[in-house]
Amino acid sequence: MKKLRKKSAILFTAVVSFCWACQPESIDTLTGKLGDKGSVNEWVYSMMADAYFWYDELPDQKQLDSSTSPEEYFSKLVYQPQTHDRFSMLTADIDALQQQFNGVVKAFGVSYVPAFIDEGKQNVALFVSHVAKDSPAEKAGLTRGDIITKIDGSQLTKDNYASLMSAKESAKMTLGAIENNTLYLDKSTVSITKAALAANPVVFSSVISKGGKKIGYLVYTQFVPGTEAEKQKYDNELRSIFGQFKSAGVNELVLDLRLNGGGYMTSAVTLGSLIVSNAGASDIFYKEQWNDKYIKYWKEKNGQDALNYKFSQESSNIGSRLDRVYVLTSRGTASASELIINGLKPYMQVVTIGANTAGKNLFGSLIGDEKKRWKYGIYMMLGQTTNADGESDYGTVDGITPTRKVEDLSMPFLPFGDENETLLNAALQDMGVSAGPNARIGAVKRMGSASPSPLKDTPAALDGIMLRDLP
Repeated sequence: MKKLRKKSAILFTAVVSFCWACQPESIDTLTGKLGDKGSVNEWVYSMMADAYFWYDELPDQKQLDSSTSPEEYFSKLVYQPQTHDRFSMLTADIDALQQQFNGVVKAFGVSYVPAFIDEGKQNVALFVSHVAKDSPAEKAGLTRGDIITKIDGSQLTKDNYASLMSAKESAKMTLGAIENNTLYLDKSTVSITKAALAANPVVFSSVISKGGKKIGYLVYTQFVPGTEAEKQKYDNELRSIFGQFKSAGVNELVLDLRLNGGGYMTSAVTLGSLIVSNAGASDIFYKEQWNDKYIKYWKEKNGQDALNYKFSQESSNIGSRLDRVYVLTSRGTASASELIINGLKPYMQVVTIGANTAGKNLFGSLIGDEKKRWKYGIYMMLGQTTNADGESDYGTVDGITPTRKVEDLSMPFLPFGDENETLLNAALQDMGVSAGPNARIGAVKRMGSASPSPLKDTPAALDGIMLRDLP
């Protein structure tokens, strides 16, 4: 037993962006840098046999072909990848993946949902759902609700849109517009060049005074702090926002996690502690379940309470004013976001609105070779989390089923905070607050002779890369 350090082992419930067109270099092109293939594979097996949550389900090492590529070898070790472990992965460049886990990616900074715009379902437009703060896209003037119809003059289709967005360092984007229920494909253009981003996860916050209620609304897109200084910066920004909510007398909260694919559990503790009702710093937020070897090890080392993680004391907590919290969800809501939902349930009513979540109740760590013989790394699932009541029933492809299922497909998207925006409006309705006509819920705006029809059920993340765990 290699005795993983606790800090590194619990750090991630990370969901990262991954470009399917950017495959790692093959082992053949890295000969000399990575060492012998067999050595990599032996290292992979030894790490999995030690700390993997399902280590006792590994195939017999003697039955495996150690001469295959590390990628193929690793694939033989993952336990039931279609149902149980959909998230463990092997990378040929641990440094690059670590950067992604820290929230640093090179991108335009635009999230979108691709949708067909013709009845033949060939041509596609990208409906912008989010533009990252201080990104090239924001500096070029793109905003949520914009419609991208062409890249460098090429009409987007179901076959080319992903490659056109991911492969280019710079792009001239043509923007469409809807006028009189007709989509015009060529209204304006913007030129954008990718840059390294460390996006601020706090996208939008406001207080809505309506129907005798004070409603706090927060859009939070990731639990990825990067450096410790950045973690403190973003956590302090959360504290400041909740301090404003508290001063404003907020008595309802809408937490928008539809674009939040997870990240570090430590930041989830901060957010949960600012929200929780009827609980304090001595109460359990979540528990960890490792494999039997490590449960024994941690309890012997740190005591019987070693795998219980408690709320922190937060002076800006607004829980005393809340009976419930509304959480807006999508298929991109994963990992640490789901931990928030599950962890708060024993203490208060959690009303989820939107789509089923991703379904990740597992935590993992990115592990590299201590001897630095190669750049391979394993993002390995080490265990699963439960809430204070021992509940953890969402670790399936169905995820967390929303309290109220609402399709977030009314396009173009309205700005965050607009009371008629689809999911926020649904939450206001559930509160009994009238926010005006709600024609957008359950209806898709028609464009000429065809309605936009999304290519897939999962919302896109930064530059259209799925918010999801790898792979």
